[in-house]
Amino acid sequence: MREHGLQSHRRRAFRVVTTDSKHDHPVAPNVLERDFKATAPNQKWLADITYVPTDEGWLYLALVLDLFARELVGWAMSETMPQELTLCALDVALGLRDPQGALIHHSDRGSQYAAKDYRAKLKARGIQVSMSRKGDCWDNAPMESVNGTLKVECVNRVRMTSASVRGFRPRRSPPP
Repeated sequence: MREHGLQSHRRRAFRVVTTDSKHDHPVAPNVLERDFKATAPNQKWLADITYVPTDEGWLYLALVLDLFARELVGWAMSETMPQELTLCALDVALGLRDPQGALIHHSDRGSQYAAKDYRAKLKARGIQVSMSRKGDCWDNAPMESVNGTLKVECVNRVRMTSASVRGFRPRRSPPP
């Protein structure tokens, strides 16, 4: 192949994209500035969307993490990634925690988090909005770590159907 100047074409790995930062919504400054320490609950929340492969296709999982105890306080799952998915996860977090003091909510610049309704809900509760810099996953590193741990411990090497994921009852594949 080298003698004839031939090269193989490598197949790129398929990757699901969960962040659409090409939108007209306003983007908040990065208030968190990678300060991932919290001294009490409900000071700093991180949010993100990840995906779970099932036999029927992808399910999208929106999560909200309290940095103090690294505890998931909000979650929602859907077959699509509309703004309602993140709003539902936020509603779960607000319902479980009902934060009263100063709270920073940090996410990526995705359209779901920058959308008017999402930001209005945060503003109505007096929650300060913070967003990562463009294309910088390190700005939301603890949340990315949770997504990775979730996939390693709960998703990878487990065959699931959409119904089993929603009910949190994974169906394991038979051993090879």
